[in-house]
Amino acid sequence: MLRKIDLLRERMDVSYREARETLEKSNGDLVEALILLEGKRGVWREKLHGRGGQLFFCLKRFFERSAETKLRLKKDEQTIMEIPAAVGMVGLLGMLVSTELAVLGALGTVAALMNRCTLELEHQGDNPVKSA
Repeated sequence: MLRKIDLLRERMDVSYREARETLEKSNGDLVEALILLEGKRGVWREKLHGRGGQLFFCLKRFFERSAETKLRLKKDEQTIMEIPAAVGMVGLLGMLVSTELAVLGALGTVAALMNRCTLELEHQGDNPVKSA
């Protein structure tokens, strides 16, 4: 029995427990145990494959829409800075990961508020949405 478990572990890269339980389910039949383990992997891959397509579609749609969307920092009617929304999202993610970037972003926000700047979010074809 130990040889069969070792063979299953080596071949299917499973834990000792999973190999033993699968062998017990297959009444010690090594070929049946291999088929059971391959069946489990196939189901997992199919689930991952189906969800991966959905995730890819959502990310693709997000980046397409963000390419059409602009973030604009304005003081009165003068545009100070204009960037694509995707670049803004990358900056936001960077702020979540790095403390230094978070402090820099907070200081920039305070400076913009004190100078009475506004932030506009404009989607191509839409009227700008202003924020304080």
